[in-house]
Amino acid sequence: MAKGYGSRGFGGMGGGMNMNMIKQAQKMQQDMLKMQQQLQEKEYTAAAGGGMVTAVATGKHELKSLTIDPEAVDPKDVEMLQDMILAAVNEAFRAADADASSSMAQLTGGMGLPF
Repeated sequence: MAKGYGSRGFGGMGGGMNMNMIKQAQKMQQDMLKMQQQLQEKEYTAAAGGGMVTAVATGKHELKSLTIDPEAVDPKDVEMLQDMILAAVNEAFRAADADASSSMAQLTGGMGLPF
């Protein structure tokens, strides 16, 4: 008989993952894919400049809408408006990222997987 054949080799997965662990990993993978899809479709709203600029973005970091209060438009201070737009959009993206991290941590039980 060949060395190692029949003695806890490949046939019984000796020391490897058992079927229950494989099923749990597959379920976690399916749950993660579903959650990622839900997070990508979710919308996040953020405002800057005391509500003068409001941005709505998706979890895919796509800007859905941008609302600018007419009072925020000062032709002599375009830089301020640009800063408010950037702040609102970036805050919406940060909110999406924070939600994704929190949701994944709940799903994985804080295993610290790199997502």
